[in-house]
Amino acid sequence: MADARNNVLYTSRRLRNTVAKTLAYAATAFGLGWLVLILGVLLIHGLSGLSLDVFTQDTPPPGSAGGLLNAIAGSLVMTILAVIIGTPIGILAGTYMAEYGRHDKLAMIVRFINDILLSAPSIVVGLFIYEVMVAPMGHFSGYAGAVALAVIVIPVVVRTTEDMLRLVPDTLREAAASIGLPRSLMIQRIAYRAARAGIVTGILLAIARVSGETAPLLFTALNNQFFSMNMNAPMPSLPVVIFQFALSPYEEWQKLAWTGALLITFTVLALSIIARSLTARKS
Repeated sequence: MADARNNVLYTSRRLRNTVAKTLAYAATAFGLGWLVLILGVLLIHGLSGLSLDVFTQDTPPPGSAGGLLNAIAGSLVMTILAVIIGTPIGILAGTYMAEYGRHDKLAMIVRFINDILLSAPSIVVGLFIYEVMVAPMGHFSGYAGAVALAVIVIPVVVRTTEDMLRLVPDTLREAAASIGLPRSLMIQRIAYRAARAGIVTGILLAIARVSGETAPLLFTALNNQFFSMNMNAPMPSLPVVIFQFALSPYEEWQKLAWTGALLITFTVLALSIIARSLTARKS
């Protein structure tokens, strides 16, 4: 009697396990299928327009051929400036929450606000920077675009810095304190070195996050059809050019939009692979 009951229980458990595994595999295949489809269409349309002109010529007028040099250069400049602005702020804030204010009310408030910024729509950030920078200045500018991207960079770096520093064993901190090392030097020479790979990973993920942002740049840097390194004037960027060219009726512009989307996708993919490799090496 007991054996028969155990057999029934075993059979029902195997059935439920089989159903759960089947549903899990089906969901995975469904998600990967759409990913492969999207990447396939992107490769087909993007590679067809990829040439040396894309990297050596500026965006063309309607109905003519050209490249994406000015848009690529503008995106690089604004992204680099955004990382320069946002990374120190993010690292310092994450260090405070992990090392100085783990259980303080202020740290809890900062952590809550940071979580809100992580999930906030980027268009809200762009509208905020428009009100505090573009409207008072009276014109769009690359500086405003970089600040908008920096606001998106900061919460990503804050979260990763705090998480990585929390993973550093407290025994290392206690060992540093036992020899009389001040907390500031302990953080610099021990905590930062132990969490270096994770912090760099967070910075790379932040760059990947802002590299394809369009909405905040529409409100801040706008666009420029010509090559310009003047940060105090409207500046071209690859996401905005993709947005405008994809909506245009001109075939040459649409081809450049596909190529630009392919470049951004490969950039994000490369940054993600580097971040994963750094994390795996640290583990």
